[in-house]
Amino acid sequence: MKALLAAGSAAMALYDPYCHDMVAVLGETTGHRTLKVLRDQMRRDPKGAQILQERPRISTLPEGSLGREYLRFLDVNRVSPDTRAPTRFVDEEELAYVIQRYREVHDMLHTLLGMPTNILGEMVVKRFEAVQTGLPMCILGALFGPIQLSAQSLQVLVSELIPWAVQNGHIAPCVFNLYYERHWEQSLRALREELGITAPPVHIQGLA
Repeated sequence: MKALLAAGSAAMALYDPYCHDMVAVLGETTGHRTLKVLRDQMRRDPKGAQILQERPRISTLPEGSLGREYLRFLDVNRVSPDTRAPTRFVDEEELAYVIQRYREVHDMLHTLLGMPTNILGEMVVKRFEAVQTGLPMCILGALFGPIQLSAQSLQVLVSELIPWAVQNGHIAPCVFNLYYERHWEQSLRALREELGITAPPVHIQGLA
């Protein structure tokens, strides 16, 4: 059953990365082994272990620079962490939280990386996530998503954005071990510097 769900959801998720329910199913049905690796990585880190123990959920946002930029991102792109599908196909409770956390942190990564939610921006974030997490859904999205891009956008992705995303993915610490809810008041620029995340090499808002 899971194999059929994975196959169907993979096709839908790769064709349309905005189909959040199919993306969610793909992540759950293909990433169990990788989820364990990510969970163990979180357990070994003091902050990651605390996140696993307390299991915060990104829903309400107090005032603060990071929070304000995140709210602006959500408003401009008309998305919300509350719309992320609940975990259905991961039985182990802690692993279920890890994949749920990944979904809710995804939009935060858009904010940290300065990436819009157009196809090109999604491909850049997916490439960063693939390096950071090794989740099959991220790797598949990074590999097959670019087929939907225009020639101009594909050239920018390959020549400038992929190298930048890969470099930042390797340099930045595991994004699962960042307790975002305790950084709302921190300057976004300061947080990027702390994580080693550099500014995007090109402005891609107008590209698709």
